[in-house]
Amino acid sequence: MGDVFQFMNIARNPGEKVEAGERKVRFMEIYRPLNKHDAAEQSGRCLDCGNPYCEWECPVHNYIPNWLKLVKEGKLFEAAEMSHKTNSLPEICGRVCPQDRLCEGACTLNQGGFGAVSIGSVEKYITDEAYKLGWRPDMSQVIKTDRKVAIIGAGPAGLACADVLVRNGVTPVVFDRYEEIGGLLTFGIPEFKLEKDIVRRRRAILEEMGVEFRLNTEIGRDVEFDSLLADYDAVFMGMGAYEYLKGGFAGENLPGVMEALPFLVNNIRQRLGTLPEGEAHQTMQGKRVVVLGGGDTAMDCNRTSIRQGAASVVCAYRRDEANMPGSKREVANAKEEGVEFLWNRQPVEIIQLNGALGVKLVTTRLGEPDAKGRRSPVVVPGSEEIIECDRVIIAFGFQVKPEAWFEAHSIRVDERGRTVAAERQKFKHQTSNPKVFAGGDQVRGADLVVRAVFEGRQAAEGMLAYLGIW
Repeated sequence: MGDVFQFMNIARNPGEKVEAGERKVRFMEIYRPLNKHDAAEQSGRCLDCGNPYCEWECPVHNYIPNWLKLVKEGKLFEAAEMSHKTNSLPEICGRVCPQDRLCEGACTLNQGGFGAVSIGSVEKYITDEAYKLGWRPDMSQVIKTDRKVAIIGAGPAGLACADVLVRNGVTPVVFDRYEEIGGLLTFGIPEFKLEKDIVRRRRAILEEMGVEFRLNTEIGRDVEFDSLLADYDAVFMGMGAYEYLKGGFAGENLPGVMEALPFLVNNIRQRLGTLPEGEAHQTMQGKRVVVLGGGDTAMDCNRTSIRQGAASVVCAYRRDEANMPGSKREVANAKEEGVEFLWNRQPVEIIQLNGALGVKLVTTRLGEPDAKGRRSPVVVPGSEEIIECDRVIIAFGFQVKPEAWFEAHSIRVDERGRTVAAERQKFKHQTSNPKVFAGGDQVRGADLVVRAVFEGRQAAEGMLAYLGIW
């Protein structure tokens, strides 16, 4: 039977974390990978619950206890196949998912105070190690059809859609405006969370499976949407949410005030050597930086600024730490690396001050819950303060921007600009144009990578039914 008390006798092990003093000057992943012994040992801590809460809390409903058992037994290739039955990007989700809020947060051991099984670390171990040993997706039983689908956007939703389609004999052709696949996986998420060779490897896997990529190609500029409708049997839209949300206060357009996403993209392109000619590298070296926002994008800006050599980084958020939207793990990492947090601070203005900038903040307290049950911040009278700085990075989130060609092709959006792809349509994730499907941030608004993966896969299933293959 083995050690039935392994969950008690062996501690949670997510992989050794690089010491803060070393990692804060390097753009490299901060958790060292598990080895074979540690992965098997950690997997053996799983209680194999009769009703696995981890599986239900996972947005793609991974068969977590099943592949943990396979890892424990040393059946790595079988674990890789099992992992890919529900998730098209398991090694990426293992790195960037907020497991503390999802599978690991729901782990029975976590509830019992023993520390959750390190599900995310084992998840990335499976694909990383299986690939090194020669594993590739088994395509031997695929019966190829003459059907072709155009996919707009090589982010997680588009890649997941392509994965399911190609496994069912459909040729996916993926268009993306960037020079590399991944969308925000490549250009938004910094390397200390996801090194870019991981995304490149996934591209190689997908291309070996039969997925075609057409990069540096923007629909509506380089290729007309009409031609996709004419040349392909169906179209999937997974362009994502890139339009940044403004705070609506004075001074947002002052020199030295930056949007989060262009800052992150600029830094990653600089590191990849793909910064467009004429675009300067936006570095925070020697600067006093204030980041506004409390989500994971704000944490990425905080930690990128630290690595660029900022003199100081202050992060201000209008609610308290317990009610912030970002991963608690990311906040802890940022604190260790030297970021100072100002909780319950709401920006009301950015001003020019002493030849630099000043962020005018007011203190807040949490008031009554709003319609969604979230407590809204209420300004404390007379609490105004000014933080002097050199750069301000605004990270309030992102929204979808409808494309100019939507209306001409009867693609309906809601009041927030999100593409309507309701389940009540005949096929899953079908839009108001029956030949067009959509998923991920395009439909949900800015959300988690793993939810985009789920919706891309679901949309592919809807397309397969629409094409008469299922």
